[in-house]
Amino acid sequence: MAETPNPGAQSGSESGGFDLTQFYGVFFEEAGENLANMESMLVDIDIDAVTGEELNAIFRVAHSIKGGAATFGFSDVTELTHELETLLDRLRKNELNLRRDMVDVLLEAGDVLKLQLARYQGSSDTSPDTTQLVARIKRLATGQVLTTADDGRRRLSVRVGPLENPAAADNLSELFRDIPSLGTLEVGDGGKASADGYRTFKVTTTSPDDELIELFSFHVSREQITITPFDAAAGGAARAKPAAPVASAAAPMEGDGFGFFVDPKTLPAAQTSAPAPAPRVAESKPRADKPAAGGSLESTTLRVSVEKVDQLINLVGELVITQAMLTQQAKNLDPVQYQTVLAGVVDLERNTRHLQESVMSIRMIPMAFVFNRFPRMLRDLAGKLGKEIELKTVGEATELDKGLIEKIIDPLTHLVRNSADHGIEAPAVRMAAGKSASGTITLSAAHQGGSILIEVRDDGAGLRRERILAKAKERGLPVRDDMSDAEVWALIWEPGFSTADLVSDVSGRGVGMDVVRRNISALGGTVELDSAEGYGTRVSVRLPLTLAIMDGMSIGVGAETYILPLGSVVESFQVESGTVQTIGGTGRVVRVRGEYMPVVALDEAFSVPREAGATGSEIMVLVEAEGARTALLVDELLGQHQVVVKNLEANYRRVPGVSGATILGDGRVALIIDVGSLVKRARH
Repeated sequence: MAETPNPGAQSGSESGGFDLTQFYGVFFEEAGENLANMESMLVDIDIDAVTGEELNAIFRVAHSIKGGAATFGFSDVTELTHELETLLDRLRKNELNLRRDMVDVLLEAGDVLKLQLARYQGSSDTSPDTTQLVARIKRLATGQVLTTADDGRRRLSVRVGPLENPAAADNLSELFRDIPSLGTLEVGDGGKASADGYRTFKVTTTSPDDELIELFSFHVSREQITITPFDAAAGGAARAKPAAPVASAAAPMEGDGFGFFVDPKTLPAAQTSAPAPAPRVAESKPRADKPAAGGSLESTTLRVSVEKVDQLINLVGELVITQAMLTQQAKNLDPVQYQTVLAGVVDLERNTRHLQESVMSIRMIPMAFVFNRFPRMLRDLAGKLGKEIELKTVGEATELDKGLIEKIIDPLTHLVRNSADHGIEAPAVRMAAGKSASGTITLSAAHQGGSILIEVRDDGAGLRRERILAKAKERGLPVRDDMSDAEVWALIWEPGFSTADLVSDVSGRGVGMDVVRRNISALGGTVELDSAEGYGTRVSVRLPLTLAIMDGMSIGVGAETYILPLGSVVESFQVESGTVQTIGGTGRVVRVRGEYMPVVALDEAFSVPREAGATGSEIMVLVEAEGARTALLVDELLGQHQVVVKNLEANYRRVPGVSGATILGDGRVALIIDVGSLVKRARH
């Protein structure tokens, strides 16, 4: 069903010259949110106790997208959502019972809709063929059970009669001979009509019921045809339903959620078989923990482009710098003579801080944005691996900067897939070990000081120390038998390391864990791994709350000022005589509470000039990155404060050991130290 993307001109001409493309952004954004909500509800839905409210919410998603798609002329999206709407309408009216095969098809349809919408947005060239999918949805809407055949074939029982001339039914056999693509037909009842003039056939086909009825009606009347799914186990047909199509009454057209209303005459007519009675679904009960999908958000939210928010944050950052300059200059004023001015500077500082926090909160997004994509992924992954996996989430309301949210998705996805593949055991193995058949993966997020702690935990088999050491020896890594557990677990982060016996599309290629740590380190974060064999594994990721404004410690080296990210600072202390020792002629280490750590002199690392006769650095700052610690030699500690992070590469060029820059209160530029690169440099 190829459709020319971006049919804006067509839509505009059909609307009397009114350009509808200006509403594309709103439609695509809300459609994406609706599809995400629908997927979440389908993954969480209890098939045996589905509520009317859940079905109504899913129906509203299909209805809303169909209305907008029809308005813009996205005909393939309109056709697919129309068939979804027909199926969901019968479900919510209790004319059909929800089954797992229906949930699977609804999830598949959601994926296809995402591809279709992405094509109209210009972010994808994929043009999915929905012929088979639409046919399956139509069959489900008639109450049929889908087969597992890859080509979508169905086994049907076709009953024709009563017939005055039974030979008329023989013409149906000729149809299948003349049209091979129609499928196959087997004559039942020994090829003879029953006493009451009925003939029975067993049909295997990919065609929907309405197409079969149209063909059969050339030889027998429509009222004489009854099509039902063929139940091979029972040796006959399942619950019978008349095959004559009855045009279902179109649901009242509600607002489509985008400010448009659609004339039902412009949409494809719905055709379904006459409904058969079905048991009612569970009583509808509102869920306090699940927001209804498809609802309008305009009453409580305002959609603003990310560019405008970033511009506002940059302006607030400049305001913070200006306020810091005024505060610096105000220190030289006479407090008696300039009492009012100094009071105003204090108020400006307080209000600037509040404004800064409020503006930064605009970019903060709940971790639920990340967590909500994993239930569907684990559902599919568990089926592929033959495992039972339950996902638990804690702290979904914990907020993180939008820029970090987008960059943390891939590392977390890899960690969750690893837990499902390597961590959680097969049901039989778990039960033999005295565990429940279903494994649990827990995603949690919580604020700790100025950072956020994200954990991925599983109650699986845990890491096997001997297996990791054996694999490490095979790859020629430097290992020894007396290594601590933490040192053994650290081997997992080595490039190309994998303990999987088989390479699959899930894992086993040795690509990922080192990339996970590298990506997290690039965000100014750290990652730690802990495990107990037989009990499970925990991976802890610590990230700064935002990349735009950070808490830092100002340090002086010679005449220069540098900024250390406060989250990387462990402690500071005065250098005592004899504590620093030289190794190999050039390297230096310092002993801190029984542990030797490498020493980096910042004046040497950044070639800071010193005046003749100046004494060396006498203060050490202990910093940590990627699970390793290093001592930095500095001249003085200037204080702690928030700094506005400026991209050095965009304004100058990349500088080794430096992650960014900021402007101090006196107008000078201070470089922000890349602690991770310094630690790595000291260790090697």
